[in-house]
Amino acid sequence: MLAKRIIPCLDIKDGQTVKGTNFVNLRHAGDPVELARAYSEQGVDELVFLDITASFEGRKTFAELVKRISANISIPFTVGGGIHELSDVDRLLNAGADKISVNSSAIRRPGLIDEIAKHFGSQVCVLAVDAKQTEKGWWCYLNGGRVETDKELFAWTKEAQERGAGEVLFTSMNHDGVKTGYANGALAALADRLSIPVIASGGAGVKEHFRDVFLEGKADAALAASVFHFGEIKIPDLKSYLCAQGVAMRR
Repeated sequence: MLAKRIIPCLDIKDGQTVKGTNFVNLRHAGDPVELARAYSEQGVDELVFLDITASFEGRKTFAELVKRISANISIPFTVGGGIHELSDVDRLLNAGADKISVNSSAIRRPGLIDEIAKHFGSQVCVLAVDAKQTEKGWWCYLNGGRVETDKELFAWTKEAQERGAGEVLFTSMNHDGVKTGYANGALAALADRLSIPVIASGGAGVKEHFRDVFLEGKADAALAASVFHFGEIKIPDLKSYLCAQGVAMRR
């Protein structure tokens, strides 16, 4: 088994870390720079920074905040939100990001994935997908889960892989912030269909959920927010637990 990754997510709104449930009811979770530094020291494998209202508000991600976070961590760092063109990618990589996450902009213009992969390499391009399970299957949403699209989860992620995306970050809107476990069925189906890593997001509440997402959901990495931000699960404890459960961890 390849080593699995634990990834805290900093959802940023107005320069502060926030966390909601099912993409609404946001509450403050702390200073992003301080949280990032603490996570880096606790031994997380990567960090994700999402400017969650940038696309909806039609503005660029805060490069200055990216720069401040990058200066305080020593782990790979993915940034997303409001990225529409190659100049945005270049600006954020220069600010200290290692990878770029695209979501709404890629749905509107799929060729953006090709451009990022061609100019910066597939390893830089993470396709973020916010999807909801409905009566007709799993469908993707844009603008922070506000607008339903005609993109079906499995077809869209397969297309993104073919265009050059290096990873898929899949958030189940049904599971987001509910803390009842990840969407393991959909994750396993994604893992079976794709040859690139799948990052699971949405649903972590207890340590057992991380075990299940790796063993049942076949995820390559597990992303979570509130259980880490509010101290409900400690990173070193989680990694020790997962190792004891037979899950290979990076460190």
